[in-house]
Amino acid sequence: MNEQITGALFKQMVLHGAAAITAQKQAINDLNVFPVPDGDTGTNMSMTIGTAVTELRKAAPATLTQAADLTASALLRGARGNSGVILSLLFRGMSKGLKGLETADAAAFAAAMQQGVSSAYKAVMKPAEGTVLTVSRLAAKRAVEAAAEERDIEKVLEEAIREGYETLAQTTDMNPVLKKAGVVDAGGKGYLLILEGMLAEMRGEPMPETSGDAPQEKADFAALSSEDITFTFDTVFIVRKTVERSLDPLRTYLDSIGDSLVIGEDDDAFKVHVHTDIPGAALTEAQKYGTLELAKIENMRTQAEDLAAGRHVQSTDDLDAVEQALESGAAPAGGHVVAPPEKKYGFLAVCAGAGLEAVFKDLGVDSVVSGGQTMNPSTEAILEGVDAVPAETVFVLPNNGNIIMAAQQCAALTEKKVVVIPTKTVPQGITAMMNADFEAPAAEDITAAMTESLPTVTTAQITYAARDSDFDGFDIKEGDYLALEEGRLFGTDGSLPALLERLAGSAKEKGSSFISLYFGEDVSQEDAEAAGKLFEQTCPDAEVAVLSGGQPVYYYIISME
Repeated sequence: MNEQITGALFKQMVLHGAAAITAQKQAINDLNVFPVPDGDTGTNMSMTIGTAVTELRKAAPATLTQAADLTASALLRGARGNSGVILSLLFRGMSKGLKGLETADAAAFAAAMQQGVSSAYKAVMKPAEGTVLTVSRLAAKRAVEAAAEERDIEKVLEEAIREGYETLAQTTDMNPVLKKAGVVDAGGKGYLLILEGMLAEMRGEPMPETSGDAPQEKADFAALSSEDITFTFDTVFIVRKTVERSLDPLRTYLDSIGDSLVIGEDDDAFKVHVHTDIPGAALTEAQKYGTLELAKIENMRTQAEDLAAGRHVQSTDDLDAVEQALESGAAPAGGHVVAPPEKKYGFLAVCAGAGLEAVFKDLGVDSVVSGGQTMNPSTEAILEGVDAVPAETVFVLPNNGNIIMAAQQCAALTEKKVVVIPTKTVPQGITAMMNADFEAPAAEDITAAMTESLPTVTTAQITYAARDSDFDGFDIKEGDYLALEEGRLFGTDGSLPALLERLAGSAKEKGSSFISLYFGEDVSQEDAEAAGKLFEQTCPDAEVAVLSGGQPVYYYIISME
């Protein structure tokens, strides 16, 4: 029986919940089949809660408030995709409900779960039932009811999970999209896996294995602590000799104040590498042998902390950028530099592919964050992009419906004004930029013009099926080409030219005047030009452009205006 949750226990519960969803993230991905079978909900939720794992492993929260706040803060910055953002909102609301508490009993924890649900519903513009919102709401409601009768938090959480799974089973019929695909909601399933992991931790059950026996491709820096570093400063310097004397006394001295000592010497100079807590003393002693020419000192403890947190590791290579930031008055924020405002308006776009990046920059975008389908950037990555734009107001073009919510979270994390234009596709983003008035008197004027232009463009995309499925009357086979129009399945075929021909017919029916074909990294210039000629023949009155987008996943992204 467990009647109280402490900060230390909450930390372990989150770690266990993260391990639970990571172990089954592919199963969650496989549930997320709409509009095409290439889901990423499990990946997004796993990576989002993984940011909290990184921070919690470095901390020893003394109270429940500290543990919940740290978790919520990390999730907010690490949120990826809509599912990740909603997960962060559930934990953010929970942290507000636990504010000021050293520990929580069943009633307090259940109430905090319910406050998490309220935060999520308030943040979602158009809450859809039959999703993780429904599952979390009814699970929290049952937790509150159970807590009124039961003091054992394990039993309360067990009841919440039971109710959650009953609701999850109903999501197939509650949501028309899920009903067509014949699956339950992926986000709801992921959330319940996390709750199950948290409950398993309270029961003392072992965490699921998430990495198997395969060797790691990258060191687990988060598993290391500052205690593993004996001396703080990595010190390297070069001294030009001015006296003829043995370096043995210097070697003995440096060995007494540090470790990892290496001294290289020739007739004119010597170079020292040493780890020490007093680099100034090392430099002073070395100058007894000659003239100091060059020195590099780096703090290995802060570097280790940055590695563990997945942040950029500062070194002396960054000195030029740091010096420029200091001279301009900018201050680091969240581990990155905030560019001071040099102009009133700036623009940030999300896209993947060198060609698309070049298009956006030619249209006046200041900076591009790499991402898109299956590669959703986190809120933190978008925030870094926003802060790097030297403007008072930054307009963000997500160019993917699954990135809009993550972008919107940036507004509360920076002093800059952030305006998210709800572009769901790259062509919408390009059209929005073409309608942006850089000299407009007010940001609202730019927002209105860009937003009003979005319906004028129709987006078509051609990709492939990752697995067999039966969706909306289409019998989809693994490896088939899939054509999407405005996010909906337009058609499937084993022949790419056949799909292009059908899309060209659709463009003709719409009376499109301007058609742009952005071809991906897997399409040759020759094939792309052939596709362009097909559209020219089918739509003789339209202006057709063929451009290299270089994007992954999609063979073609087609804009029809």
